[in-house]
Amino acid sequence: MLDIDRLEVELESEGGLVRAIDGLRLAIERGETFALVGESGCGKSMTALALMRLLPDNGVVAAGDILLGAGRDAVDVLGLPESQMRQVRGGRIGMIFQEPATSLNPVMRVGRQIVEAIEAHTPLRGAAARAKAIDWLRRVGIPEPESRIDEYPFRMSGGQKQRVMIAIALAAEPDFLVADEPTTALDVTIQAQILDLLKDLQREQRMGMLLITHDLAVVSGMAHRVALMYAGQIIEVAPAAEFFAAPKHPYARALLRALPGAGRRDTPLEAIAGMVPPLTQSFAGCRFAPRCAQVMPHCAGTVPELQDLTARHQVRCLLYASVAVNGPHPSPLPQAGEGARHPPLPAGAALPPLPLAGEGWGEGEGARHATTSPAAPLLDVQNLCVRFPIRRGLLQRAQGHFDAVADVSFQLGHGQTLALVGESGCGKTTTGKAIVQLLRRLADIDGRALLDGHDLFQMQGPELLAARRQVQIIFQDPFASLNPRMRVYDILEEGLVALLPDLDAVQRRARIERLTDQVGLRRDALLRWPHEFSGGQRQRIAIARALAVEPRLIVCDEPTSALDVSVQAQILNLLRDLQRELGVSYLFITHNIGVVEYIADHVAVMQAGRIVEQGVCAEVLAMPAQDYTRTLLAAVPRLQTVDA
Repeated sequence: MLDIDRLEVELESEGGLVRAIDGLRLAIERGETFALVGESGCGKSMTALALMRLLPDNGVVAAGDILLGAGRDAVDVLGLPESQMRQVRGGRIGMIFQEPATSLNPVMRVGRQIVEAIEAHTPLRGAAARAKAIDWLRRVGIPEPESRIDEYPFRMSGGQKQRVMIAIALAAEPDFLVADEPTTALDVTIQAQILDLLKDLQREQRMGMLLITHDLAVVSGMAHRVALMYAGQIIEVAPAAEFFAAPKHPYARALLRALPGAGRRDTPLEAIAGMVPPLTQSFAGCRFAPRCAQVMPHCAGTVPELQDLTARHQVRCLLYASVAVNGPHPSPLPQAGEGARHPPLPAGAALPPLPLAGEGWGEGEGARHATTSPAAPLLDVQNLCVRFPIRRGLLQRAQGHFDAVADVSFQLGHGQTLALVGESGCGKTTTGKAIVQLLRRLADIDGRALLDGHDLFQMQGPELLAARRQVQIIFQDPFASLNPRMRVYDILEEGLVALLPDLDAVQRRARIERLTDQVGLRRDALLRWPHEFSGGQRQRIAIARALAVEPRLIVCDEPTSALDVSVQAQILNLLRDLQRELGVSYLFITHNIGVVEYIADHVAVMQAGRIVEQGVCAEVLAMPAQDYTRTLLAAVPRLQTVDA
């Protein structure tokens, strides 16, 4: 179905020529799901964009061939004129993009965007095309599709926008699908529904699929074969079952040990030290050598080739340079603290205390943890209700209301983590935004949100400004929350200037550089723009911005959903270390149950704007009392990781 041969992609940048993809070879059969996994910035999404001929203006395919189909139906993707490529793109090849918020047209109703794809690539027109669009919205799990088809993207949650993107990609029933993080923003029940839908379409149409994801549990349940990428190269290819049962490359083995779960709550996750090297340099040896726990002297000067271990298992590593087919594999990697050459990324360096100005509950550093007794909760939410007006007509008059959150109550203690879980659209994000005071002019809010006994909903002026130092948020969509006209340094400095005016320029720069190191970004990233980063890298910037003012409470809205496994481990280790050292509390909104098992002390399950079950995390997940909770947990994909 798809044959990529010696593909090379280059990008012009201020730092020099970036060799984003170097000699890539892939062959995907009809009806096969081929998973491409690896760290953010390793070239996965660039491979998809090259296949679709959607490279940015500074990008070019320097070498290689891409053939779609076989025999008389085969087409040379790179040789087609753009007029013919438009018929292939969206017709024979569909693509689900990584960030639905930036891929959907904000001034077009979602139904029109689906109909556009249907009319461009199928004979259906008018009412028939609209009926087909409604059917696709229903198939991807959008409730009330007959009415939601006429809504704009901003009225939908992140997960619902992702489902609309999937409907657009599948509407023309393509022969081949490129799925770039197709379930990143979806809760586990809708994720299971979408994955089942993709499997059904493959069986019906023998559709090939290139699945790009960092969710290894999804890969283990979906993929027939897996390719692991690093720094623009494939370093291991194997059937999925073999890859997860016996990974060969040290990088692959370390990735699987970085997965969170209940069994690893008491120990740091094995985050891989360092980061993907810049691809502007020329490599004289193994690209993973600076981060490898099994590095050998000759790794720095010898370039490894992709070699066969079995008929369908290849690996790019000098450990296997003289190993015969089916020969022995290396000894297990050393654990962190047991002789590993590079320990996990240090995320626990304490930041210096921040001078806090203002009067009342936020006065002075000593008041940070002394305003209430230790037994009192940091955050006490009582009977929270959030009601959005429904506006219609030319003048957008309110014609009714929608209860997004209804009578929600919970408590969050000092230095604790409360996980808020539930399906997309159940009110999790709305609850978090209401607490952070981001819905004051958009919705009617009732109830109380007490921070150390002081109601956030009643604060104004200087008191509210002081509260914003104490309560920060990490948004679900990092691209939409970063100013595209500001460099990363200015984005991180903006909050410090506004909320910590006592810090001078030198102190601000030192803090920004330290945060950059902690979240796993290179220092040169500070001078770049948000659009120059991958989705995972942008999420790290958003996390650094939230941590910059050392808040006492952080609303984490899917903070690791866009991150690959190794960076997720770094971030989770960082969040836990900051919690131990600074006493920061987290309201952790997520659909990743593995992350909940690892980081949460308590969990609250939301359904249709209400909390239906809450309690100690281990008890709720082990013995759920509600049918909805049991259904939610049953949909979670599980991966049996390798033993270190």
